[in-house]
Order: sequence, then C-alpha cells, then structure tokens
Amino acid sequence: MEKYDVIIVGGGMAGISAAIWSNRLKLNHLLLESNHTPGGQLEQIFNQIIDYPGKIIENGKELQKSLIEQIHTLKCNISSNSVVTEIDSTNKTIHYFKDGNRLEASYQYLIIATGAKHRTLDIPGEKEMIERGEVYSATRHKDKFTNKQVAIVGGGDRAFEGAMLLANAGAKVVLIHRSTHFRARNTYKDEVLNHKNVEILTDATVTAIYGETRVERIEVKHDGTIRSIEVDGILIRIGNVPNSTLVKDIVQLDNQENIVVNKLGQTNIPFIFAIGDVCTPAAYCSISLSAGQGMITTKYISELLLQN
Repeated sequence: MEKYDVIIVGGGMAGISAAIWSNRLKLNHLLLESNHTPGGQLEQIFNQIIDYPGKIIENGKELQKSLIEQIHTLKCNISSNSVVTEIDSTNKTIHYFKDGNRLEASYQYLIIATGAKHRTLDIPGEKEMIERGEVYSATRHKDKFTNKQVAIVGGGDRAFEGAMLLANAGAKVVLIHRSTHFRARNTYKDEVLNHKNVEILTDATVTAIYGETRVERIEVKHDGTIRSIEVDGILIRIGNVPNSTLVKDIVQLDNQENIVVNKLGQTNIPFIFAIGDVCTPAAYCSISLSAGQGMITTKYISELLLQN
C-alpha cells in the first residue's frame, strides 16, 4: 500500500492548487480525480473569465488547459479516472477504483476538494431530459433557441445572465422563480426585467417536464393554479449543492451540506481538511478563492508535518 503525506480528493481549481503547493513544499502527495482529466467545473464555464487576476481568460477550458500543462511541468502526482469509494478515518486509508482495479493508499493528512454540482428540481421528466443530453449553456447554445421559447428556472446571476444572453439572441424567455426576490446583481436585473423578450413568473415553481424525444412543455404552479407552457428547452439555474456525501458520516456539515472548516481549512477531524466549493457558502464560491484555499491549507499541513 502506497503511503503519502497528503492525499487530495478532487481535481478542480482547489485540488490543483493544493497539488501545486504540495509539490512546491516537497510533500509526498497524491491527487485523485474521478474524471479522465483534472479541471472540475472549469469544463462547464463557457463565458469569459474576467475576475481571475492576471489576464482575461476566454473560457474555463482555456484555464483548464493551462493548469494541466502546469501540473505536468511540475510533475505533480495526479491520478485521473480514480473514483474514491471509501475513506477510513480510523486507519487513515482511502480506497478507490482506477481502470477497474481496487486500490488502497494511506495518508497522514487528507484534503477534500470535491467541489459542488448543479442542484436539480427533482421533478418528473427532469432525469429523462438530462439523460437525453438536453442540458444547455446559454452562451454556447444561444443560437439554438433563436425564435423559440425557452424556460429558465432561478433568480440568481446564472439565471439572469442566461436569460439576457438568450433574449438578446432572439429567444422568447420565460424566467421562473419561486419567490419575488431576486439574488442576481443589478446590472443583470435591470436589463432582464425590462427586456421585451422576457416574461417573468414569480412565486412560481416548475412541477413537471414533458416530452418523449425532446422537451415540449413544462407544468408550472403559479398563483395557485397549474399552467402548461410550451417550450423548446429548459435551463435549470437554481444553484449548486456541495459534493460532501463521501464524508458526511466522518466530518461535520452545515445545514447546506457544506463541510464545516476553520480559517485554515481544518475540519472537526484534525487530520482532515476541506477546500473549495465543498466547504464554501455558494455566494462566495470563486476560482480565486479556491486557489487561495489550496495554498493556505497545504502550507498549514506542511507546518504540521514539520512539527511531527
């Protein structure tokens, strides 16, 4: 069984940052990434990244490519296609599958950097829609909905930005939100709420999605009545949920399922840490913060290793 100073679970920005700093601080480390390549949610960012210091980046894949080149140049120890199945906090071991083989490794310190996933509505027809591949990006697919009707569910930045992009591309947008209060920034709200191509439904919830081979209509509960709306697609933008299931019986979670950590990323189990979106309130999640958390936590672990 391989033994490591640090095992990092998750290869998004936070995990990559921790691996880079582990390499720099000469920690014997292993990063386990379930996908075929590191990058996490960067693969799902199709807009320009304008708030990451250094340069304006065309999209998430461009940043991902740069990060992959960096970790390869530095010779960070990355294991892709590695799905963690069990964390044993008593014996400080981790079990994972890679290429069909069940493997085991031990750690002195563990960093959970599993990120977050898009929250779903959990309504009839949603699972079938996703399985058909009807998951759209407002940036990448805006021309697909020109002169068509599309529903967007949510009241935050992603919902409003999507509504703005699609409406400006000639789509008829129905924006559906469960309350009358929108969390989106004012620059998005000002344009969307006054756009001639956008219909707003507040205090409304989507209760079902219909269509055999593609989305054809949705069912919406609004003002106490059920309304059927014909649409050519639906974009669900209701936030993210942390990928904390792997450690839910090991470390403390808050009521939003975020892993609870101190300012150094340490959980209630002294040798287990968490960084990135899995431990950060949704309103404060960002690429920049994830990178910084990776540095802070890894430096602290390095200090602990020196003390021991």
